[in-house]
Amino acid sequence: MVFAIPHPRAPLEGGAVHWYRSALGWAAEGSPVELLVGRDFDLLELPADAGDAVLRRVAETGPVAVQGDRMRLLVAAGSAEELPGLLDWLEWGGVDLDLTTIGEGGRMTAPPPPGADHVRGTARWLRPPRRGSRLPALAGLGGSGGAPDLVRLVDTAATECHRVRLLRAGRARVQRGDNQPLAFS
Repeated sequence: MVFAIPHPRAPLEGGAVHWYRSALGWAAEGSPVELLVGRDFDLLELPADAGDAVLRRVAETGPVAVQGDRMRLLVAAGSAEELPGLLDWLEWGGVDLDLTTIGEGGRMTAPPPPGADHVRGTARWLRPPRRGSRLPALAGLGGSGGAPDLVRLVDTAATECHRVRLLRAGRARVQRGDNQPLAFS
């Protein structure tokens, strides 16, 4: 019987900063590597369990990363400014959703590029980016030509964030011994 000795992965040529800059054209810097938000994309951030449900319901989301208990969906640059008005328009305004955005001036811990080693507990790509990836956008923000629909994505994310919040509240009541049922389906 012959056993193959596994070889460690070759280090990424030029490092992760180089990969993000050359392969995607994104602004990246530092160690650990951070992606600069607001120029190439904004972030829609939500609890990972709500995000998992969003990914099951929305096929085209653009790139998606997760770190710890938070999921980050990359959306078109400028979308962060639109979220409060969009949530109001979708009749989610005033509801505590744990759905936030990060826009211009923000930073995101960069997951290792696809194919690179991943350290447990660090950021990782669930749906990795590719050059030319179409990001969810409003029509007025460049959401034409087959880009995923930001309105549908935000509405689905709000629904799932609300569902997760209600489920957590129900579990907390059960743990406290409160038998009052929640009024949701």
